[in-house]
Amino acid sequence: MSYVEVPGAQVPIRMWTDPATVEEHAMRQLQNTAGLPWIKGLAVMPDVHYGKGATVGSVIAMKDAVCPAAVGVDIGCGMSAVKTSLTANDLPGDLSRLRSKIEQAIPVGTAMHREPVDPGRLYGFGASGFGDLWERFDYVADEVKFRRERALKQLGTLGGGNHFVEVCIDMSDSVWLMLHSGSRGIGNELAAHHIEVARGLSHNQNLVDRDLAVFIAQTPQMDAYRNDLFWAQEYAKYNRRVMMSLLKEVVRREFRKAKVSFEQEISCHHNYVAEERYDGMDLLVTRKGAIRAGGGEYGIIPGSMGTGSYIVKGLGNEKSFNSASHGAGRKMSRTAAKKRFSARDLADQTRGVECRKDSGVVDEIPGAYKSIEHVIEQQTDLVEVVAKLKQVVCVKG
Repeated sequence: MSYVEVPGAQVPIRMWTDPATVEEHAMRQLQNTAGLPWIKGLAVMPDVHYGKGATVGSVIAMKDAVCPAAVGVDIGCGMSAVKTSLTANDLPGDLSRLRSKIEQAIPVGTAMHREPVDPGRLYGFGASGFGDLWERFDYVADEVKFRRERALKQLGTLGGGNHFVEVCIDMSDSVWLMLHSGSRGIGNELAAHHIEVARGLSHNQNLVDRDLAVFIAQTPQMDAYRNDLFWAQEYAKYNRRVMMSLLKEVVRREFRKAKVSFEQEISCHHNYVAEERYDGMDLLVTRKGAIRAGGGEYGIIPGSMGTGSYIVKGLGNEKSFNSASHGAGRKMSRTAAKKRFSARDLADQTRGVECRKDSGVVDEIPGAYKSIEHVIEQQTDLVEVVAKLKQVVCVKG
């Protein structure tokens, strides 16, 4: 489908979904965002739903301004995937051992590595620029500098919520590795600090929604946020690279006889800010729950833990600011999912997937998410499908 345009106070709202299907709270957030004085464009993805400050599944283009709450607290959250030389026939009938080995190698939930991971010993990591990341840590906000040791130990860890590590099979029976995570505790604390600073600035006092408080260009607050934002986005990228290297090591050990090889890794942020140019203007483009889908650029759009995911290639649609959805998108809150579904429902909906099936992850049940197939169908002018994957192992925090 193409987009539907809904009037907004400052800019029209371009929606790659039926506006009538968007929850009232999310629609109100979109209208509030479209009324910001600094906004130059707003694109809404088919996985759109209510979020903190701004809707998840929105692309916000602003001139000389950025909204830290719209970026969110998991700065740089995103996906990585890689195709392996393994096929479905190489996998054992019982995948519980493989899942256990992954959980041993990659700490999940609130856990972290006992000692920081040495990237020099990781298979295929390539540590270029890694040292610079930690040199630049000396220049992030003073309020988080005492977290350096924890940030080092959390590099290469999954976290909880909707983050996951998966082993998948595509329609040609090739095995893929996939994971979803972000900037962990350090990104969260940096975001929380700057969101609070923004809320106190005088130019934000008359906003309809104070969660949309912005930093504006050529101010010390904006300079400080941009520094910390781009650092956290890079930390998130390295976090996924370390995890993927750890995951590759597990797979190489478990399938030694197969002498596993790996194709080029695909990686994309979906909670981040990028400096991009549209209509002759240099803009700050915030993708909150959206991936960049420039012409020929590869991306990853995952479904829920029992459904499947898509590897896509961007079509470079500037009406969406070269963007596409970041996943299926929730259709109910975590609280609502826990009230509606049971562990038995989770087991039924994840049949055939080696994963947790207890009450602790019921809020991640496939029934709490929109149909990933329908979400893909709504953005055929944004991306083309390269591969459809179905998970057989799913590790969650």
